[in-house]
Amino acid sequence: MNVLKRAKAPTPKFFRVLRTIGLSLAGIGGTILAAPIALPVVISSIGGYLAVAGGVLSVVSQITTYNEDAYDSP
Repeated sequence: MNVLKRAKAPTPKFFRVLRTIGLSLAGIGGTILAAPIALPVVISSIGGYLAVAGGVLSVVSQITTYNEDAYDSP
């Protein structure tokens, strides 16, 4: 199964929840990075890490699929 088919395939409920959490983290991180005021370096670094972690979590959760063949055979 290639990446495009995996992205379009149904995602298990647990990974849908993780995807939503990842998108939220990425949004929070992006908001911190795009703040119109000068923030301390530590907070800007945390924003960058949140954005990257949220993006990775969202992508991995989206391409996770339920493989029925693995659970049907004894």
